[in-house]
Amino acid sequence: MNTKLEQLKTMTSVVADTGDINAIATYQPEDATTNPSLILKAAQMPAYQQLLQESCRVTGSNSNNAITDACDQVAVRFGCEILKLIPGVISTEVDARLSFDTEATIARANKLVDLYEQQGVEKNRVLIKIAATWEGIQAVKALQKKSINCNVTLVFNLAQAAAAADAGAHLISPFVGRIYDWHKARNENGFTSPERDPGVISVSSIYDYYKSHEYNTIVMGASFRNTDQIEALAGCDKLTISPNLLAELEADKNPLERRLSRDKLNNNIEKRHYGPSNFRLDMNNDAMATEKLAEGIRLFIRDQVTLEDKITPIITGQGK
Repeated sequence: MNTKLEQLKTMTSVVADTGDINAIATYQPEDATTNPSLILKAAQMPAYQQLLQESCRVTGSNSNNAITDACDQVAVRFGCEILKLIPGVISTEVDARLSFDTEATIARANKLVDLYEQQGVEKNRVLIKIAATWEGIQAVKALQKKSINCNVTLVFNLAQAAAAADAGAHLISPFVGRIYDWHKARNENGFTSPERDPGVISVSSIYDYYKSHEYNTIVMGASFRNTDQIEALAGCDKLTISPNLLAELEADKNPLERRLSRDKLNNNIEKRHYGPSNFRLDMNNDAMATEKLAEGIRLFIRDQVTLEDKITPIITGQGK
């Protein structure tokens, strides 16, 4: 019997949710995705200190935005190293502090694509990650028209998913584990099965909505807490999985059943269209989505600032 990871790869595109290049080499995913938290974690590993130093040296200290430029270089350099190991695409995130500024998000996305192209990477191998705020989704709409593919991240409900699909997003990342965390904290008895897990239900509903209404936007489940959640979404377009959970799937040789497919769709989900007012109203009426989106942006900002603090001594000549 093949391992569950091998079985999963026959029905779902497996993406590595890490900035650890060695882990990606081990599990051989199709794609990989990073964010400020993962880049920060990787940048603190001894194995990647040379890459960090080289990225900062390329930037130099003469730029008016040296620290920002260095952080972008670090993200792109890690992305380039990852792309050497995978056949597909890398997701690189725009600074979360720009989540409520459409024009600034567009500008930063273009900059990241330019940095990749300077390294010889074509833009069709890069996904620009942008938070699923209304302003972020409008940036995605503009970027997709320029054939810059986007990964709409921090998706917690159908309003975000529907608006992103109408904007032409290439891919969305609904966060299974963070939805689960919010509901678990308010449910003393927990959930009796993975199928009753609110995070799993949310991604399944989005998958049904997209396929029923013939959207081309890819659904990539993200932020898993255990392999049960992953198995409950087997058959989803893509799943981005951390190295520790990839290891658990690799060690398990029990059969894996496909759970999501076009043959099992719930076709009763009414099509929705959003403008700024009804989008914000639906978000306001969903306490979980509102709280987790805000929290996610704050946490990414926190780790971005920590990365900047780590880079600053290198740029200013006070570090190694």
